[in-house]
Amino acid sequence: MSNFFFSTVSDVVVGADTSNQLGRMAADLGIKRALIVTDPGIIQLGLLDSATKSLDTHKIEYSIYSDVIADPPERVVVDAVIAAQAFGCDGVVGFGGGSSMDVAKLLAALITGEQALSDIYGVDQITSPRLPLIQVPTTAGTGSEVTMVSIITTGETTKAGVVSRTLLADKIILDARLTVGLPAHVTAATGIDAMVHAIEAYTSKRLKNPLSDMLAREALRLLSGSIVTAVKQGGNLEARADMLLGAMLAGQAFANAPVAAVHALAYPLGGNYHIPHGLSNSLVLPHVLRFNGPTASDLYAEIAPLIMPNQILPEDTIAATEMLADHFLSLAADLGLQTTLREMNIPESDLPKLAEDSMLQQRLLVNNPRELDLEDALGIYQQAY
Repeated sequence: MSNFFFSTVSDVVVGADTSNQLGRMAADLGIKRALIVTDPGIIQLGLLDSATKSLDTHKIEYSIYSDVIADPPERVVVDAVIAAQAFGCDGVVGFGGGSSMDVAKLLAALITGEQALSDIYGVDQITSPRLPLIQVPTTAGTGSEVTMVSIITTGETTKAGVVSRTLLADKIILDARLTVGLPAHVTAATGIDAMVHAIEAYTSKRLKNPLSDMLAREALRLLSGSIVTAVKQGGNLEARADMLLGAMLAGQAFANAPVAAVHALAYPLGGNYHIPHGLSNSLVLPHVLRFNGPTASDLYAEIAPLIMPNQILPEDTIAATEMLADHFLSLAADLGLQTTLREMNIPESDLPKLAEDSMLQQRLLVNNPRELDLEDALGIYQQAY
């Protein structure tokens, strides 16, 4: 076994209605003035109510920054830092989807004013201490609550990442009750996003390790067994809990064994056409699986029984990989998701530009089990069309 390094959060609380423990957890971290980072939808749905009552009970003052939007631009981070400094917060709570949690991570690191956002893009550029940080996800997909990455929109179609162990939260709350009201299409797309995290971690060419493998396998078992129920019976708390836990485990897996070509080809779809990230992943996943088959079919065959537990799988691993690709196409359709780029109204003439854009994601492509060039990327987009 090769040497490896594994980083993750230290404390995770799992269970329905556990968001009412936020006050106690904040007090344990010595927080007296908390800034809650969230989005307007969370406020409108009243999802914060239990958490803020808990803060009141523990006499912790709080302010709410609720201007986070999907694919947050730099100005949102800067505005959040200004709001936090004006309030004088000594702790940060990320409460929402991946965007809110990504902003919360950066805010906790930037509030001291020792570094600007532009100083910390890239890997291990954060040198300043961060404030205590608690993350409370309200979607089951991104895994952002347990990753050391924040993604920020930097231009019309471009994004940049901050990668640092400093961004790992102190405490996580997984309260499935918060996810019960998620619309079916969001549940479906974020669920497949989490499955992609687990699959790409398991097959990652670089930094693949036994702990990530273990987490990825359990994530796939949980997610595969609950995604259809969670989408079609949104009030099923057990399915919601399995999705939330599975997404977190997948996040822990890919935080230490990074994702690859599925994400590299999905990002241009989001950047150019504002397709939600989970749906972008779903659109290219089956075709990347087929492309990777010649070098990764043994690994795909190992996880196929977890994803398709009721199917009789062929002994031939290439055939099993083809079956897995077909399964994800039919699963996406069954969940009500679009399955082709044509359905997303993407002009076929744009495919070469998408392929060129995907080549900019070399930090992801180096993790792919099979080397992929511009022509390969174009071929995958054509298959997805």
